[in-house]
Amino acid sequence: MDFQLTQDQRDLKAGVRDLLEGRFGREALRAAVDASEAPALDRGLWRELADAGFFALRLPEAGGGVGLGLPEAVLAFEEAGRVLLPGPLVATHLAAGTVAGAATGDVVVTAVDGTLVPWLEAADVVRGDAGAATAIRSLDPLTPLHRVPAGQEPPMPEAVLLTAAEQLGSATRTQELAVQYAKERTQFGQPIGGFQAVKHLCAQMLVRTEVARAAVYAAAVTGDALEASAAKLLADEAAVRGARDCLQVHGGMGFTWEADVHLHLKRAWVRAELGRTARDAEEELAAAL
Repeated sequence: MDFQLTQDQRDLKAGVRDLLEGRFGREALRAAVDASEAPALDRGLWRELADAGFFALRLPEAGGGVGLGLPEAVLAFEEAGRVLLPGPLVATHLAAGTVAGAATGDVVVTAVDGTLVPWLEAADVVRGDAGAATAIRSLDPLTPLHRVPAGQEPPMPEAVLLTAAEQLGSATRTQELAVQYAKERTQFGQPIGGFQAVKHLCAQMLVRTEVARAAVYAAAVTGDALEASAAKLLADEAAVRGARDCLQVHGGMGFTWEADVHLHLKRAWVRAELGRTARDAEEELAAAL
């Protein structure tokens, strides 16, 4: 299977990255975190995403969409994960073809497909039964959460895969942050990246990220539900362990509020518990063997 992106796919990825870095760069991220006592969804940004085709990416052109496929959606969500873009992106994207206003950014959609529901109070439309939902404190300052009783409908394979793509984007970013810091921070007269222990941490981050990337991209091509679960399992590991290793590379600096490492770790922890968890994926894959 050829995992090389086409020129159109590379252009799409670059375009989404430029849009997000320009509209939700580090300054905007930190401003949102500073105001996270009561996190509010940026409706202006939501509509800008819609205008760029983010939610209508897979709708047919005849219906006002972009006319692309699941692989292209994965690339877009990977970039969203890279900048820690907040909001129920996956649920709104998947509802674009069935919920009026979702594709245009006028309606925000969240879904009850596990025991945790993100952005419930900010959503205009809730897919699933959230009648018994109770607000809980979220680890991630930019993802308000509610808990619902177990026994909900399982998540759609596309939802599992797009969440995995967000995790992949975050894993890629923490790997970049670790390597950058390892080159800049000096100790004993040389960059810390020259020490074997730091090299090993960065190398392990790269391996986990690229293994997850192969799984996510393959599942996007095949559309197979089991492969989507496997991709989520690997992407969760790459995002969570990658953020923890990035924190180790940063040393004491990594534990500070000013560094972005903890934001990636907290978002990775939350995403790992959304929809198809590692426990769910392991049981599903084991049953299929």
